[in-house]
Amino acid sequence: MYSFKYLLKKYSYSFYFLFLISFHISAQNKNEKPKLVVGIVVDQMREEYLYRYYDKFQDNGFKLLMKEGFMAKNTHYNYVPTKTAPGHASIYTGTTPRYHGIISNSWYHRETKRVMGNVEDESFETVGTLTPKTGKSPYQLIGTNITDELKISSQGKSKVISISLKDRGAILPGGHLADGAYWYDHESGHFITSTYYAKELPTWVQDYNALNKPDSLLKLGWETLLPIASYSESNGDMHSYEKGFPGIKRPTFPYDFKKLPKEKRYELLTRTPYGNTIVRELAEAALKNENMGQSSQTDFLAISFSSTDAVGHKFGPQSVEIEDVYLRLDNEIAALIHSLDQQVGRKNYTLFLTADHGGADTPQYLNETKIPTELSTDVSEKLEAKLLESYGKLQLIESYKDQQIYLNRDVLLKNNLNLKKISNEIRDYLYTIPGVAQVYTADDLRRLNYTDKIGSMVQLGYHNTRSGDIAVVYNPISWSGTMEFGTTHGSPYNYDTHVPLLWFGGTIKKGETVKRLNITAIAPTLAEVLHIKFPSACIGNPIIELFN
Repeated sequence: MYSFKYLLKKYSYSFYFLFLISFHISAQNKNEKPKLVVGIVVDQMREEYLYRYYDKFQDNGFKLLMKEGFMAKNTHYNYVPTKTAPGHASIYTGTTPRYHGIISNSWYHRETKRVMGNVEDESFETVGTLTPKTGKSPYQLIGTNITDELKISSQGKSKVISISLKDRGAILPGGHLADGAYWYDHESGHFITSTYYAKELPTWVQDYNALNKPDSLLKLGWETLLPIASYSESNGDMHSYEKGFPGIKRPTFPYDFKKLPKEKRYELLTRTPYGNTIVRELAEAALKNENMGQSSQTDFLAISFSSTDAVGHKFGPQSVEIEDVYLRLDNEIAALIHSLDQQVGRKNYTLFLTADHGGADTPQYLNETKIPTELSTDVSEKLEAKLLESYGKLQLIESYKDQQIYLNRDVLLKNNLNLKKISNEIRDYLYTIPGVAQVYTADDLRRLNYTDKIGSMVQLGYHNTRSGDIAVVYNPISWSGTMEFGTTHGSPYNYDTHVPLLWFGGTIKKGETVKRLNITAIAPTLAEVLHIKFPSACIGNPIIELFN
């Protein structure tokens, strides 16, 4: 018969041993990092598409991410303009154009007196094009992004590959230190890069280009994935406000691309679901040939699907075409997840999916449904007339770009005109133009601290040296100029700011939140997952619910 004291001593050792094992496992879990991060950005995807097309999605694509992953249902952009380049930059830096400097897809450059692209860089040349072209680089991106921080933390051992149809969709996520960034060339139908990254394309990219997939895919034409009569989530197949394709008379299914000139076909590919197909296939080739997720260091594969944006611009959010693109993208997502599961293992990767911006409903469609819209004369015409009346033929305006007005500093100085005074006069006049909601001068954006939603968004999108002297915001569902076809984006309103945010993989718990989050939460959340420091200008906070 054992004494109570003996039993207590005996089992205390056992409990202590179990505690040590538990503590060791817990410590291991705290230090555990995924072998691979996969970032997916869908161009021009409104969050509501997840629900509108849900019943037609298959089980292993968007539905899988929604059911088995973590959904942040109320994620928004917190700045304007809501466009592709600043969207990608903000996702990966955790900050806004005010700090990372990518204020739009392009902007007016005061020193060179011309509009320049966000990744344009004359110091380099393109690689893989049929004719020499100006190169691209992330030089205009100020500070680090999350992939840069990953490279820095691993002493360069982590591998970062970024792929998109658009140069900006590949270069900005890849950051300054990417091992490779590849985008689609409309002239050759091939994926290309820049001498910033390498002097020649890697063999696996050359091999993929040699397959000439755009030719074989476009020979298929474009028919709806499902019987067209079942597309009840759309507004029919033929409307006057659908742009369609060059050389094809009616914007209706099925589409036959065989008769189009070869050079037109390569550009046209981006406006079909097949643009997403070749991006997914090249991403899988990178996964395999670069041995991603197979080393002791975490790798990062950044993917941007852009055909959704091109189709949205031409056909609009209520079209059969946009629904079919998303049903087919669902298949691409499912195929990608299958490849990741096979090559890396679901428990070994972390995936997130979001969008760079949303998109407005086509104004003609809204008018048909009795929702009034405003299609006013471009403010530039009225403003030029007003300035001519007040100041004669002085060319006071140097450029109009993305709802920003750049004043001609040289003319102002030469004629002893005060920048602040002229800016205030223009602001006051613009308020008289129908459709204009708010006007902000650069002086106000520098001095004041806006706490209202719209003012705050303009301020967070304003960069001291790259932005204009006056910023204009239009009313909801209001546009300056005419928009005859499809849709556009760029505003501070919910149809442009509200995007999906899905997390998935072995380190992600199942769940959801409806708390309002900013897009700048993604990069710091990844930093916590990877146990690395935040990007240099990050202003976002991690998503707490993912770690509770």
